[in-house]
Amino acid sequence: MGFGSRDEIVSVFDSFREELDANNDRRERIIKLSREITILSKRTIFLLHRIATSDNKQDTPDAATDKERNTQSESDDSLVTAERKLQEIRMKPLKQLALDIPSQSVYWQHEKSITPGIQEYIEAVSYMHFIKTGQLIQYEEMKKWLSDDSGVLLIPLPFDEFLLGISDLTGELMRFAITSIARGSGRAKAEDVCSFVRKCKADFERFTPYVRELSKKQQTTKQSMQKIEEANYAVKLRLAEFQSSPDLLDDIAKRSITLPQRRPMDENNNGDIETD
Repeated sequence: MGFGSRDEIVSVFDSFREELDANNDRRERIIKLSREITILSKRTIFLLHRIATSDNKQDTPDAATDKERNTQSESDDSLVTAERKLQEIRMKPLKQLALDIPSQSVYWQHEKSITPGIQEYIEAVSYMHFIKTGQLIQYEEMKKWLSDDSGVLLIPLPFDEFLLGISDLTGELMRFAITSIARGSGRAKAEDVCSFVRKCKADFERFTPYVRELSKKQQTTKQSMQKIEEANYAVKLRLAEFQSSPDLLDDIAKRSITLPQRRPMDENNNGDIETD
């Protein structure tokens, strides 16, 4: 083997090294951006929970007060703030993430690193959409939240990724429903949320044979639905025992359930819910 052949071999392995180094650097950037998207999305979800449960409306239309109208105005402003935060995620970390995913092949190569952030973002957007409309966000609408201002999709959105993201919404709706009851005057709202979660579970069930990980999320959805049903049952049982003034009934409802708690966000966790 001549000296020239050895140089050619070294050159080939140098190119391999450069390619591997570039791929590892890209993977690290993707992981960092995905984590940033996850954290920002969770913070937006916390804000949305404060909006949704800040001061529940009375169950009867004629019970509104000036305080409630002021609270509603503040909630509307906060909802605008939450939407702006989600838009900032789209325009900053999501755009930066798109630069490292120039093709479908690169997306699938790093899909496991991308998924956590995207699913959390889908969960946050779908929760805001539910608060605003009372409905589940549609696939085409979600694609707009993952597109640039000209409508070009920043990163691919496989339908199974969309399903996994909106499946996580049911956990937030469980906390929303229980907190609504615990803060008073949210019994009707909790029953509506329970029906919505039950319908989501039934609709998602048909996709479980085709979407990996969806069956596990369906188990979580089932647990969330059961918690809402148990809370509603406990409240109805107490209300049947104590037929009294609405204020007293609200106080009884608050004592009938325990609020779900989140752990504070730190470097070791992202604010997940504490489990019993």
